[in-house]
Amino acid sequence: MVRTPLTPQERQRGERFGALLRQARGERSMVEVAAAAGVSAETLRKIETGRAPTPAFFTVAALAAALDLSLDTLAAACAEDVDYDGPALSA
Repeated sequence: MVRTPLTPQERQRGERFGALLRQARGERSMVEVAAAAGVSAETLRKIETGRAPTPAFFTVAALAAALDLSLDTLAAACAEDVDYDGPALSA
C-alpha cells in the first residue's frame, strides 16, 4: 500500500498536535508519559516533533488518557484555521 503525501495543512495539524502534547506533558518525562500510554518513547518523540503527523487513533486515545485530556479538547485544539480558546491543556 502506498501512502499519499500529506498536504501542508495535514503537516501543520500534526505539528500543532505535537505541541499540544508537549504542553500537556509539562514537567513529566517523555518516558513516563509514553509508558503510561503504552507506546514507545520514540513514538511519542516523533509525534511531539511532528515527524509522525498522523498517529493512529488508538495511539492518540492512549496519549490523551495518559495526559488526562479529552479527545474533544484535542480535536478542537488541532482544528484547521481555528484559534483555540478552550481549557488549558495542562495535566
